Amino acid sequence: MKKFTTLSEMIAIHAKDTPAAIAITAPSAKPLTYLALNVLVENTVSALNKLGVGRGDRVGIVLPNCPEMATAFVAIASGCTAAPLNMAYRADEFEFYLGDLKAKALVVASGSDTPARAVAAKLGIAIFELTPHPENGAGCFTLTGAAHSGKQITNGGLAQTDDVALILHTSGTTSRPKIVPLTHRNVCASARNISATLKLKQEDRELHVMPLFHIHGLIAGVLAPMAVGSQIFCTPGFNALKFFGWMKECKPTWYTAVPTMHQTILSRAAGNMDVIESNSLRFLRSSSSSMPTQVIAELEKVFNAPLIESYGMTEAAHQMASNPLPPAKRIPGSVGIAAGPEIAIMDNDGKLLGSGVIGEVVIRGENVTPGYENNPKANAEAFINGWFRTGDQGSLTGDGYLTLTGRLKEIINRGGEKISPLEVDEVLMHHPAVMQVVTFAMPHEKLGEDVAAAVVLREGQSLTERELRDFAATKLADFKVPRKILFMAEIPKGATGKLQRIGLAAKLGLGA
Repeated sequence: MKKFTTLSEMIAIHAKDTPAAIAITAPSAKPLTYLALNVLVENTVSALNKLGVGRGDRVGIVLPNCPEMATAFVAIASGCTAAPLNMAYRADEFEFYLGDLKAKALVVASGSDTPARAVAAKLGIAIFELTPHPENGAGCFTLTGAAHSGKQITNGGLAQTDDVALILHTSGTTSRPKIVPLTHRNVCASARNISATLKLKQEDRELHVMPLFHIHGLIAGVLAPMAVGSQIFCTPGFNALKFFGWMKECKPTWYTAVPTMHQTILSRAAGNMDVIESNSLRFLRSSSSSMPTQVIAELEKVFNAPLIESYGMTEAAHQMASNPLPPAKRIPGSVGIAAGPEIAIMDNDGKLLGSGVIGEVVIRGENVTPGYENNPKANAEAFINGWFRTGDQGSLTGDGYLTLTGRLKEIINRGGEKISPLEVDEVLMHHPAVMQVVTFAMPHEKLGEDVAAAVVLREGQSLTERELRDFAATKLADFKVPRKILFMAEIPKGATGKLQRIGLAAKLGLGA
């Protein structure tokens, strides 16, 4: 793999070396080659410059999951700063995010009626319309709009290594979301790291089901395959009913998803074994939250392929650690070895700890954000002695395998007793009737917090709260056994499909 430090350089390398290789395709679509993608990048940067937008200017992108969203992200980031936003936001959310980002322009699909349009008009943000041209290949588009005040821009041309390529907000479950700028150096390093971890080759084909406003979907799903000039089959977003039909059409060698998506795919696998057997995957990848070891075993058995569990976060341009591919050692329940940045474990005073000792996971490397924007307080808390504090708790083995015990903010403090929700999840998942679990803190008037769990049962199974609590009591100390277990048809998820522990008690009406 040739080293590249900007997205335009990455595409240009493949346009020169393998011009006819397919970059993007989609269900029933004409493929787009790397040569055509390179032309699209150059044309888009030129169009943006003519519309008065250039390097360092923030461009909000509000598009559905589609090949144009993937190519627009790469093309816009090649000349400006891309700010992909969730299409499902309401007007007040768009107003917060676009205002907070100081967006100069907003890209929307031509003819779409997103509330982001009215918000952009209210904030004086230029609106550019994206018109797809599928006849020229999946993801091909043109941009039109009214130019910014007619002034000649001086910041035109292709973005450079230390320009900000991508800007995202942290999920902000407990406080105001923080702005995370990621430079071309950051995202290119991460794309190279992921493709190296997965040993991606040009012949690989990825079935893309992740949202394209999310770091996992953008970096692992789009940039990692592009790092090696391989192919992306871009779906309209995750749909369990269509997954196996897409698999049949795409003939993928891999896909990446969050655990809840994998579990939904698994629940439909029995009726689609012919598709699975005739389209064998090289591996499956899971990231963005922890995957129960029981589900890993089931997926590997059904797909007859290794599941590679990775550990990522926005501030690290996604990937930090990953289990390696066979024949290297994989440890179910561990998120693997450092896969890009250096990883260490630190105590509260900033001292690095030895193997086997639990503390905060810290990282450093060229994929790590230079710092939160306009937030000296958050930066002072997050960076220490050159290391970035992840907010996750865990420990390293002597040979460098990282096991997470939970988010520090999610650790349940029951009258001074600290309980890892992941540990309780793991025990409850061992019950044969249980398909999905999320353990979380619920308020308690005397203890401060107590343990609660939301559970989805396997189809056709029944179980009482008492039976599951009795089962947990055989494997957990009494103070760790959930005081409340809610059986649900579906556990509420965040926009990216992740189960969110923080705030779940309030969402489910469990007050003190």
